Amino acid sequence: MIFVNLPTDDLAAADAFYGALGFTKNEQFSDENASSWVISDVITIMVLKREYFATFLVESDAPHLPGARGAHEVLNALSCESSDEVDQLMSKAVAGGGSAYREADAPFPGMYQGAFADPDGHVWEVAWMDPEAMQG
Repeated sequence: MIFVNLPTDDLAAADAFYGALGFTKNEQFSDENASSWVISDVITIMVLKREYFATFLVESDAPHLPGARGAHEVLNALSCESSDEVDQLMSKAVAGGGSAYREADAPFPGMYQGAFADPDGHVWEVAWMDPEAMQG
């Protein structure tokens, strides 16, 4: 399993965004400081208020957190079942308060991908690869 921990300036906006993508909120692990969003049986996003997120950092890293805005320390990528799913997630992301980071296109034969940013600027790439094209 993987748990992606993301800081946020606005937990309500993050909740609206990830809910708009169709992910399921796990109330058991959500409270006023954090929200748990289930993407699949093996992927969960933990969105944490920036101040709460900082409590998990080594003391020397905490002062750098506010200055990290605009810097991408990680690019998250999700595999999709089809090119239509890529387009659907891109549309849901924008409608849910995010933005298109990179419009969906086909950079290589058999691959279709795009990327969106959540309200805090965390980038999510979504991609579909045609299994037949990948076999050569």
